Amino acid sequence: MPDAMFAHPRLAPLYDAFEPDRSDLDAYLEIADELGSARVLDVGCGTGSLAIRLEETGRTVVGTDPAEASLAVARAKDGSARVVWVRCDATILPTIAADLAVMTGNVAQLFTTDEEWTRVLLSVRAALRPGTHLVFESRKPARRAWERWPGTTSVDLPGIGLVERHDELTDVTPPLVSFRSTYRFPDGEELLSDSTLRFRTEEEIATSLAEAGFDLLEVREAPDRPDEEHVYLTRRTD
Repeated sequence: MPDAMFAHPRLAPLYDAFEPDRSDLDAYLEIADELGSARVLDVGCGTGSLAIRLEETGRTVVGTDPAEASLAVARAKDGSARVVWVRCDATILPTIAADLAVMTGNVAQLFTTDEEWTRVLLSVRAALRPGTHLVFESRKPARRAWERWPGTTSVDLPGIGLVERHDELTDVTPPLVSFRSTYRFPDGEELLSDSTLRFRTEEEIATSLAEAGFDLLEVREAPDRPDEEHVYLTRRTD
């Protein structure tokens, strides 16, 4: 099940306001150009920021996500009409003969067991044409990014008022890190969202890719988080 911050109808519309800087998506647009990708599958597309930007460049784009509340936000955005939005789990993706699949943000780290991660990779593989590409990102465990997550942020939203988000760690048992976001609304409502991410090493990711039928072409530093995160460029084997 998707976390409440993506699935709750009152929380999903807040995502873009609390995460306004999406400069991380620039790298994916550049990679799509670099690879000459014309048909893109955005796995875990969330509120659709990348899918819409990809479509605006003339590509055919399918955005998938298990959270209907997030897809509703995506569908309401300007430029969303030509994107195909599909509600589905990442382990049962549509087989659309894409030439590029992407997983941005923390999507790749949401699959916390080896079995689930393998099912996702196999599902992505089935959605791609032979010889085409999967690109995703994953944070480096050694950088311990979770230590910088706790804190409180507030955003003043039109028609709603000041919404406060408090983030706290609830369990750190590497490779798993769990945290809770508490949202407090001006009308007094308080909503919780609990999340768990898995921090895989580069070696673990390389092994899992090979076992699922992907060649690891390159591991790059994420431009928006140098030394914090890797971007993995892979190719489906024939």
